[in-house]
Amino acid sequence: MTKILITGGAGFLGSHLCERLLNEGNEVICVDNFFTGSKRNIAHLLGNPYFEVIRHDVTFPLYLEVDQIYNLACPASPIHYQHDPVQTTKTSVHGAINMLGLAKRIHARILQASTSEVYGDPEVHPQQESYWGRVNPIGIRSCYDEGKRCAETLFFDYHRQNNLDIKVVRIFNTYGPRMHPNDGRVVSNFIVQALKGEDITIYGEGNQTRSFCYVDDLIEAMVMMMATPTSFTGPVNIGNPVEFTILELAEKVIALTGSSSKLVFSPLPSDDPRQRKPDISLAQNALNWQPKVTLEEGLRSAIAYFSNLLQEN
Repeated sequence: MTKILITGGAGFLGSHLCERLLNEGNEVICVDNFFTGSKRNIAHLLGNPYFEVIRHDVTFPLYLEVDQIYNLACPASPIHYQHDPVQTTKTSVHGAINMLGLAKRIHARILQASTSEVYGDPEVHPQQESYWGRVNPIGIRSCYDEGKRCAETLFFDYHRQNNLDIKVVRIFNTYGPRMHPNDGRVVSNFIVQALKGEDITIYGEGNQTRSFCYVDDLIEAMVMMMATPTSFTGPVNIGNPVEFTILELAEKVIALTGSSSKLVFSPLPSDDPRQRKPDISLAQNALNWQPKVTLEEGLRSAIAYFSNLLQEN
């Protein structure tokens, strides 16, 4: 039985990862300060004797004995990470330092959940891991973008300086059940607005593109990445390379919910990327992974989740 620590374990991705690793027979310690994570996301796991929850902020050191660490702790939506940008940067940077320090002390393998935001508003399309990005270092999104970039720097410096066993994945837009209903992300926004019959807000003209990966596909890739040989560190893009405009997404959500919602257009937020699409050649070759769930299949599952959530509330 492998003992695994997951920071941000009560969040959207973290809760799915906890569930997956428990189902595979591991012992899982979930660490979360519950700023964006929710006890609701992990309530169904609390009866498992091999599951433990610790309320803790990763900007402070943590002392545990584990075999593996998945570092997912950090608000991931603009509404949440811009709420307290200094704390967001500290979570990415101090959190990485503390988890890397822990991994170094106990000789654990550690995986960093990085992000496609390290590419900023890209000049290269689709984005390959070799692309260094185009990020505004002083913009309103910089707390997240630069925080995650610095975390990657720390991971590779610990690897080079201390021979630490690291893995880095760059996560592109992911969606599915347990997303926060008010996190401002496009899939949850559109679904909640459609189910309530409210106007669906599109920023800009809706021509900007995103590539949407269903959560189960993403979790599969993370687990596969953790199991790769020590010599393979990444970073690896994890996402769905099928590209949609925001307008196309809104139309799909309206069709699948049968909503009477109308589309309304608002100004584009500062530094919002125009295009976002992963080149997943490395994940296909190194992990033998590619996403399986279509956007329509995934949206149906997410819509069912949010429909139940709204009925309960």
